[in-house]
Order: sequence, then structure tokens, then C-alpha cells
Amino acid sequence: MASTSSTDHESNAPQAEEVCPICQGIGYLRANVPLGHPEFGKLSPCACQLARLATRRADMLRTLSNIEIYARMTFDTFAPEGHGLPSDKRANLRWAYEEAESFAKNPQGWLLLRGGYGCGKTHLAAAIANACVEHGQAVLFVTVPDLLDHLRAAFAPTSTSNYDARFSQVQTAPVLILDDLGTESSTPWAQEKLFQIFNYRYNAHLPTVITTNHDLEEIALRLRSRLVDPDLTRIVSISAPDYRRAGVPQDQSDLSTLSLHAHQIFENLDLREGELSAEDEENITRAIEISRDFAKNPKGWLAFTGTYGIGKTHLAASIANERMKLGQPALFIVVPDLLDHLRATFNPQSIVTFDQRFEELRRAPLLILDDLGTESATPWAQEKLYQIFDYRYNARLPTVITTAKQIEDLDPRLASRMLDVSLCTLFAIMIPPYRGGASLKKKNPRRRR
Repeated sequence: MASTSSTDHESNAPQAEEVCPICQGIGYLRANVPLGHPEFGKLSPCACQLARLATRRADMLRTLSNIEIYARMTFDTFAPEGHGLPSDKRANLRWAYEEAESFAKNPQGWLLLRGGYGCGKTHLAAAIANACVEHGQAVLFVTVPDLLDHLRAAFAPTSTSNYDARFSQVQTAPVLILDDLGTESSTPWAQEKLFQIFNYRYNAHLPTVITTNHDLEEIALRLRSRLVDPDLTRIVSISAPDYRRAGVPQDQSDLSTLSLHAHQIFENLDLREGELSAEDEENITRAIEISRDFAKNPKGWLAFTGTYGIGKTHLAASIANERMKLGQPALFIVVPDLLDHLRATFNPQSIVTFDQRFEELRRAPLLILDDLGTESATPWAQEKLYQIFDYRYNARLPTVITTAKQIEDLDPRLASRMLDVSLCTLFAIMIPPYRGGASLKKKNPRRRR
């Protein structure tokens, strides 16, 4: 390239673009080969043209990914020790940080970051993207729903780029980072486009980072088959809770109303000595024993039935409080409140999405549902409860349920899960209510009425 004088550099006047001395500004060269050579007469891009194309392509990827809004998400601003995490989760988060940092230094293969909302997946993925940009590497960072929207927009008459060009940008991006896989609308078209992108990059071994809140089993089989190849993909599961809730006791969800039941523990449960019949005493004693055993080692489901005021909620809260005392998570919620929380996410002012709330309920390490059957039995409510029940049933996640209804009066789909004796311990508390009525002051505690 011809050099410019220092005077030219100091001038404020617009500078004419330098002409490449090799191609004289044409941008393409004809190979100097003899007649009959396969390359004879063919044009190939000059080095200057290749540099311009690479710069233009990097600019297009940067525009598409809108990485500027994630500029603050770097490895320096990530807290690899978390905020007040127990040692095992601190170690897990540190491991995820180191895996992401290693990938950023040498982008090769695929990296899958999975975990709950707010655990830091997006921050780590954006940190990889920012590190690549800093090192001069072209990168495309995009959430999966936005990616599909960009592809659909290419069909619009006003689009400045055609679909094929935009799709090729995604398929062949030097580094592709797909955030929030599984939150997209799962239409056949969307699944087909994602598979085409995954398959192309899988076969070409192009560096790819993917984040998801979903278990692998919930991802479409064709996509999952590309994600689980151990020769290509490094899977990092992050167990840390939502870091944005620093200051809230760890593993205590803001959905939980357990704080209202902090006083309800096994030690202060009223055994009503001298009040109950021998049969009733045996019944409540057995309920307490079952609850204590479950609190020590929550496995499967535990469901208490019986009328109001007999201690079902106290037992359920005692289990939750015992787990929290041991430093283990427990989400305690009244069923009508659960549905109100889900409905509230549809408010435009809600800072939490429906998917976040729903996933938190479905996947809670220990979920305690109080007063099942008191909710408004709309088709929507029944469907949401069934989805929660069905997921936890198939995943064998520890769950405690209380209800004042007879099992046969519940939604048959819910009842069928509770009646599975291989998973659920169903216990009927038969004692009379604590509150109101002469039953509290029976003169002859040993004789049933």
C-alpha cells in the first residue's frame, strides 16, 4: 500500500481512500496461469478485498447480535464465588467460570451452559462474546427467540438483506453464541431452522456456545443428538441459585410463604394429651413420625388429607422449616397463591416471566403445596397444576401436599399421581379439629364418640 505523509495525517480534511497497489482498487485479481490451467481466467478476491469483506462481515454480526448491550458482562464483572453460597455451589460456580474463560481463550468445540434462571449462564456467555471481540474475533451472540425473529424478518419486503444471506451468517459465524435455547416458540419451522444451524455447525466443528434452562431430555431429540456428543460438547451444569436475589436467604424463594409459618415446628406441635381418644392419638403420632422421617430424608411424595384445623399445615410447615434449618431449600406455598403468582406474570409491569415462575415451581428441590383443592378450578388452573404435578411425578422430585378434600373429589389427573403408592405416601389424619367445638374438651379422652 502507498504510504501517506505526516501532513496528510494531521490534516482535518477528508482523506481519499488509498488504492491497493496490487489490484489498483478493483478488489479482484486474475491468476497468472497458462492457458488450460483450471484457474485460467478466473477472478479471485485480492487481500485488500478479503480484509474489507471480513470487516464488513464482523460489523454485520455485531449489529445482528447487539452485543453492545452486554458490554458490562465480562469475566472481570462476574462473581465466581457467588453471593453467600454454600461451599459446594461456590465450587460449582467457580468451575463454570473457569470453563467459560478457557473456551474464550481458545474457542473450539461446543460449550453448553445449563442451569436455572439467574445462575449466571447469560453473563458467562456474554463474557465469552466480549472476550472474542476484544481479541479481534468475529462473534455472533443472540438469544434463540431473537434469532428466529431475525430470520423471519428477512422475508419482509422492506428487509435490507435476503433470507439466504442472513441464514448463512448464522450458520457460518466464526463463533456462535445462542442464549436461552428452549424459550423459543416450538413451531415445526423454528425446529427445522435450529436443526439446520446445529447440524451445519456440528459437521463443520464450528465453535458454538449454548445456554438453556431446560434439562437435556426436554430439548427436541434432533437438537439433543448434536448437543450430547462428548467428543464435541462440554456440558456445564450450574447449580447456583439466582444471583440477582443477593440479600435474600439462599434457596428461599420469594414465592414461598414459609416465613409466615416460621413458628410451626415439630417441637411445638400440640399433641393434645388428655383430649384425644387412643385411636386418634395413635393417628396423629403416626403422622408426626412420617413427617419427621420425610424431613430427614425427603424422597418421593407425602400427602396429608383430612378436615380443616387438624394440623396438616403445621406438619407441612414443620417439614419445610426442618429442611431450611439443615440448609436445604424448601418452597412452601398455598395452591391458590401459586396460581395468583403465575397469573401475575402476564401483567406488563411484571419483572418476572411466566416461564421463570413456572420453572421455579416445577423444579423446586422440595415443593410443599398447602390446601390443594381450594383453588378456583378453571381449565387453565387445572392445566397448570397438572403440568407441575406431572413433571414432578416423572422426575421423582420430593413433594408434600395437604388437602381437605377427599382424593376422589380432586382432579382425576392429580389424584392418579397421589394414589401411586410406589411414589406417594398418602396419609389421612382422622382426628377432630383443634379449633372450635366440644371435641377439644372431651371429658372421656379414651372413649370415642
